[in-house]
Amino acid sequence: MDKELIIDSRSSEVEIALLEEGQLVEIHQEKNNNSFGVGDIYLGRVRKIMPGLNAAFVDVGYERDAFLHYLDLGAQVRSLDKYTRQVLGGKKDSIDFPNFELENDIEKTGKISEVLKPNQQILVQVAKEPISSKGPRISTEISFAGRYIVLMPFSNKISVSQKIKSSDERKRLKRLISSIKPQNFGVIIRTVAEGKKVAELHADLSHLLERWDEIFSKLVKGKAPMKVVSELDRTSTILRDLLSESFNHVHVNDVVLAEEIKSFIGSFAPDKVNIVKLYKGTKPIFEQFNVDKQIKNSFGKIVTIKSGIYLIIEHTEALHVVDVNSGHRVNKEKSQEENALSVNLESATEIARQLRLRDMGGIIVIDFIDMAQAHNRRKLYQHLKDEMAKDRAKHTILPPSKFGLVQITRQRVRPEMNISILEQCPVCAGSGEIKPSSLLVDEIYNKVSYLVREQNEKGIRISVHPYVYAFLKKGLKSMQMKWYLEFKRWIKLDENASHHFLEYHFFNSSGEEIKL
Repeated sequence: MDKELIIDSRSSEVEIALLEEGQLVEIHQEKNNNSFGVGDIYLGRVRKIMPGLNAAFVDVGYERDAFLHYLDLGAQVRSLDKYTRQVLGGKKDSIDFPNFELENDIEKTGKISEVLKPNQQILVQVAKEPISSKGPRISTEISFAGRYIVLMPFSNKISVSQKIKSSDERKRLKRLISSIKPQNFGVIIRTVAEGKKVAELHADLSHLLERWDEIFSKLVKGKAPMKVVSELDRTSTILRDLLSESFNHVHVNDVVLAEEIKSFIGSFAPDKVNIVKLYKGTKPIFEQFNVDKQIKNSFGKIVTIKSGIYLIIEHTEALHVVDVNSGHRVNKEKSQEENALSVNLESATEIARQLRLRDMGGIIVIDFIDMAQAHNRRKLYQHLKDEMAKDRAKHTILPPSKFGLVQITRQRVRPEMNISILEQCPVCAGSGEIKPSSLLVDEIYNKVSYLVREQNEKGIRISVHPYVYAFLKKGLKSMQMKWYLEFKRWIKLDENASHHFLEYHFFNSSGEEIKL
């Protein structure tokens, strides 16, 4: 499968689009000031124990306390707490971790008050980002995900991904990891490790061990609440988890980020470094690769499929509801049952894509078109499972009920992706009052005059809507030519279809926007 990653880097955020066979299947927005990402590790302070919930609220520096349930403590929490206290006491250098004496595991049915107490400092990892009015959800079961393995301190267990089917390969990987991993570290071997040599696994393990050491070098003088170690940013995480032989291109519009990505890829897949391409085009990168258009077609309450089928997607606090409608998709040569099956199968493919694209989590209920025959319902169920197999998020799908409803639960660790596709009125800017459109060109002219005569700007470029662009360049005596004759400078014009009709922006010779 042909995969492309399109990365739009801006001052405030980075947007990442994943395309499979040219179709948008995932989009991620990474705010540059996002301080609570999944995988980040904090030194927190227990604020309150809630026996009724068998949980605790922990201060990690967020405006709302993080939630820690007993089941998220991890069996080795006492060992983690013991080691953390010794490091905070300045004894880290005298501790040989592989020979560190582990404490007994906690019971699965125990009480949190037996393990934690108020004001206790504890090392935690973010399991779910803050969503809506809730604070982060955290765990004390610390883990570090690498390209081929996941490292879990305070354990000696070695597990292999169930997607690796060959028993010989599973035994080989377990044997290799057993020979190179230190004592007191557990390892989960990831699917992409299949067929890899010991040198590659060892390099990945060494990198993760360095991250573990980094934690405790920062903890020596630490005081809760504080961030100890950040997870990789979203771009690197996606590359780490998705990079494969079918990953053909990574297009990015930022020089620094392009070099960082090349360096990151070179650390574990040197032969794939050349897939990173720096985009230097004049159009916005998402427009150039048709991402903008796909976003506008894919988000919103109503999603139309090419064949005429459409989905209605409704969101509530507790669940998501998807209603399948056949629209004008009717084949007169087929029976009603055959038409229903055809519509449902095509809809299932789009629904699986929508769940990934919007990162919808929690409970999803889908109302497919009713089918009378049981074998058709089974065919739909299997098709939906096959399409959802591409989804990296944990999920469970129930067979269609007698009412034709399919229920899905999907892991949610981040807020749902919600992009507004309704554009602001291009004339009134949402105010309900407009200025005469004939004044637009005069307004642009006045600003050009100010920039040239007062600010002595050189290399001015104006980005406008295609209609305005066509008007400014129309004829031999175009407005652009008139400006050239008057100001003795050529004012460059760019057309941008994503602009509102009367929207325009000025840029200097360095490509930086001029705020007026």
